[in-house]
Amino acid sequence: MIAKQKEITDILNKRDIRPSYIRIRVYDYLYRDKVHPNVDTIYKNLSEEIPTLSKTTVYNTLKLLTDKDLVRAININDNEMRYEAIRNDHGHFKCDKCKTIYDIPMDMNIKLPKEMKGSRIDERQFLVSGVCNNCNQ
Repeated sequence: MIAKQKEITDILNKRDIRPSYIRIRVYDYLYRDKVHPNVDTIYKNLSEEIPTLSKTTVYNTLKLLTDKDLVRAININDNEMRYEAIRNDHGHFKCDKCKTIYDIPMDMNIKLPKEMKGSRIDERQFLVSGVCNNCNQ
C-alpha cells in the first residue's frame, strides 16, 4: 500500500466508517489508481490479494465511500460507472480510441445567471472527449 494504513484508517474514522481491511484496500486502490476503474476492474485487481472478496462487497464498499464523500462515482458516456477518490475538483478527458480517462485540472466554479439566483448546485461534471496524444501518433 502506498498510502499508509494508519492514514486511511484515520480518514475512514473521521467519516464514521469502520475501517475494515477491505474498505481500506478499496479506498487505497482508488486513491493510487487514477484511471477511474469500474467495479469489475477493482474486483479483479483486489481479488488476487483478497480471495474471499465478492463483487457485492466491492459494490457495497463503493456505495458507502460515495455516500460519505470519499469517492466519486462518474458516468462517462458509456453507461458504466467509474470511480475515483475525491481529491479536488477537476474535469475529465475520455479518449474515444483507447477509452482511457484522464483528469483535467480546471476551475469548476460556476456562476449561475441572475434568473437562477437561489438555486443550489449539487454536482458538477465536465467531460470532453477526443483522441489522446498516445493514440493520435
